[in-house]
Amino acid sequence: MDLKLDGMNILVTGAAKGIGKEIAMTLAREGAKVAANYRSTEPSFEEEFSKNIQTFKADVSKRDEVRRMAKNIHDEVGHIDGIVNNAGIWYLFPFENFDEDKFDQIMNTNLKGTIYTVMEFLDDLKKSRSPSVVNIASNAGVGTSALNTTAYSISKAAVIMFTKRMALEMAESKIRFNAIAPGWIKTDLTVGGKTLEEIETLEKSFIERSTVCRTGRTEDVANLSAYLLSEVSSFMNGQVIVIDGGRKDNLTHSL
Repeated sequence: MDLKLDGMNILVTGAAKGIGKEIAMTLAREGAKVAANYRSTEPSFEEEFSKNIQTFKADVSKRDEVRRMAKNIHDEVGHIDGIVNNAGIWYLFPFENFDEDKFDQIMNTNLKGTIYTVMEFLDDLKKSRSPSVVNIASNAGVGTSALNTTAYSISKAAVIMFTKRMALEMAESKIRFNAIAPGWIKTDLTVGGKTLEEIETLEKSFIERSTVCRTGRTEDVANLSAYLLSEVSSFMNGQVIVIDGGRKDNLTHSL
């Protein structure tokens, strides 16, 4: 399938590693020019991607940094035709031990960071021939049985509602907004700090709960992102696509 991303300039936030980095490489492979955002550690990409990917530093939870990043992207890449809002953080804690500082950090990055990025590139999107925004949410945002994820789930539910509202409000501008709600994907974020034995146990538990009998891969989310950014998906708007392997223990499939 030809996704026809040639000639498109696409911003991917949180592209230093994991899902974001995979998305950036997939889009570049499909012919797009990618502005890959990172917060602290600049990502390195293989030589085959060097012509199509440029990196830009910014903490998306801070609007002034997003504004500076936008100027740099306009100077070095040009206008933006599409966005993948992938930057996100999580902290796990039970609601009874509510941590206001951690909750604020989660909301500032996951929700405000998404909003700030869209705001700074809204004029670009209005002028694009095929503008599309993909917000990376989570199956936690539509219902999950995972313990200690209430704060994170609230932030991702807010991202989903922002997606739906923008699909309505930007309809006259022909800007499409869709969200992806991944299940457990093996990345530094999900296995960081764990021993090999702990990771194997975790993977086994998710495989047993999956109707497709495997864990998620970063390319699963990247391929879906590329599809939603392309004109091939032009009849899709305001949708939330759960990609979690058909989990048996989540509430997502009751929607």
